Amino acid sequence: MDPDTFSSDVGIEGTDVYWRRRMVVLTGVLVVVAVVAWACTSASGRQGTTGAAKNATPGPDTLVVSLPSPLASPSASGGAGNSASPTASPSGASKEAKGGKDAKNSKDAKEAKAAAPLRPGDPCDPKDLVLSLRGGQQTYAGTAEPTFLLTVVSTGRVDCTVDVGPRMLETRIVSGDDRVWSTADCVSGDGTDIQMLKRGVPYVRTIRWDRHRSGADCTVKRAAALPGTYVAWTHADGLKSSKAIFYLR
Repeated sequence: MDPDTFSSDVGIEGTDVYWRRRMVVLTGVLVVVAVVAWACTSASGRQGTTGAAKNATPGPDTLVVSLPSPLASPSASGGAGNSASPTASPSGASKEAKGGKDAKNSKDAKEAKAAAPLRPGDPCDPKDLVLSLRGGQQTYAGTAEPTFLLTVVSTGRVDCTVDVGPRMLETRIVSGDDRVWSTADCVSGDGTDIQMLKRGVPYVRTIRWDRHRSGADCTVKRAAALPGTYVAWTHADGLKSSKAIFYLR
């Protein structure tokens, strides 16, 4: 550039105009540099923040950490007020074992007592006895008295004894829920009748009912039974016969 031209420009426009233009250009350059620098700084900052967020391990949740754990033991969470459940003491277990042993011994003693007879004449084991009661006919009209055939049979190997008395071996007649008659009512003497039973040989007795009611009071006049349906059976301790159904007309 020609120095004269520069000099002429300065001289024509003045010194203030010259420096004002130069300051505008310099300011524009500084603004551009600042914008570029800000852009670079922002990009690197976001990248660093993102990387740090990805690589950082999340800290513990303060609220969760402060809550008590549901798996904590009562002693840890409840203090001295909560105690562990008591365990069975050795003495209690010993008492239970002793009680079980005593019960077993008692059961064995009862079974031995009720065992089959070992000598002839011993009481019969109820498990070896068969009891039966059969009616003579099904319908009894007029003044006909019902009759029944009672049999007792022993299946044991040894001859044994059994009480077939009317109190021990009771035959009862009912009509519905009404107890009408029994061989155990108004018995004279002790009512015992001990019989020796051989294996397979039945004891047989005929029982006759006079169609009158019976009861504990033997001094009153007994009323006649009314026509209707009746049921008879015989039973003893641990024994019971089948039921015989019959009708009074």
